[in-house]
Order: sequence, then C-alpha cells, then structure tokens
Amino acid sequence: MGAGDRWHVDVDRSLCIGSAQCLHRAPEGFRLDDARQSHPVDPDTDANEQVLAAAENCPVEAITITLTGSGEAVFPPEE
Repeated sequence: MGAGDRWHVDVDRSLCIGSAQCLHRAPEGFRLDDARQSHPVDPDTDANEQVLAAAENCPVEAITITLTGSGEAVFPPEE
C-alpha cells in the first residue's frame, strides 16, 4: 500500500451474506442496505488499513480491491 494510492472497492452481492464483518472492521467504509447486502460508502477511496482488513476478514471473500486507474489487484492478491 503506497502513499497516495487510490483504491476501487467492490462487493460481489451474489456472495455477500450480510455478516457485517466489513462494518466491524471499517465502519466508515461500508454500509448494509435493506436486504442486508454490503456496499462501499465510496467505491473509490484512499488506500487504508481498515478497508483492507474488511476485505481480508470477509467470511465469503465478497470484497475485492483494485488500484484505481491500473486495475491491479490489491485484494485478493494475484497468485
């Protein structure tokens, strides 16, 4: 995570089970809608540890993060 990096955050709603783990890890970064589906408050955001922790701790790996502009994977990392 470089200084000044911008991320694009996406939640795959077909995977999201509404566990709200993302809200616990990054309360400013995610919200649940009426169907208890997570979505990013701002899909394009500054890189930050809380959003990364939310993605890493999602029980169904529904959150993906890419670098804005290049589309390079931040999470899950490319193998």
